[in-house]
Amino acid sequence: MSRYVIIAGVDEAGRGPLAGPVVAAAVILDPLRPIDGLADSKTLSAGKRDSLAVIIKQAALSWAVAEASVEEIDELNILQATLLAMQRAVSGLSMRPDEVLVDGNRLPVLAMPAQAIIKGDSKIAAISAASILAKVARDKLMDEYHRQYPDFAFHLHKGYGTRQHLAEIEKFGFLGVHRKTFNPVKSLIIKQNQRSLVS
Repeated sequence: MSRYVIIAGVDEAGRGPLAGPVVAAAVILDPLRPIDGLADSKTLSAGKRDSLAVIIKQAALSWAVAEASVEEIDELNILQATLLAMQRAVSGLSMRPDEVLVDGNRLPVLAMPAQAIIKGDSKIAAISAASILAKVARDKLMDEYHRQYPDFAFHLHKGYGTRQHLAEIEKFGFLGVHRKTFNPVKSLIIKQNQRSLVS
């Protein structure tokens, strides 16, 4: 008896921000339970993403969310950390996919065949689902950061280098959750080191 090919979609959230981990998700959708409204997470409202995330978790055959930490980003670089988070997400699936479809143009090292698909989050339902889970998980983490560090509006800027976030770093300094290899934090560290050498 032939069976259908098990496809996992993989995407990430948080490559560009100045703070927090990069988060990846892997999703194996159930072909018998299609989900309406799947799309690139960036095109959906926060409310729509949240409600779709609940449906994805209920209807998918398997899903997993994983991350690479700020320390790993600073040590490896953002690309390698992203690929590591993707690798962890695929490893976290409860069933082994026959093939993995990854959003973008780079692939993590995986134990099964994989394809990188540019703009895959708007073309492939399983990648769209992964993009939604990754974004929802990371946004929830940013809300927690805001509660932890109320001087920083992480719930609004999500750690991206907005004018507001840059002003917060300027006023309050950087935090342990900031990526030390990303500017302007990198420049601030260099300046501090220079000052301590002079004094």
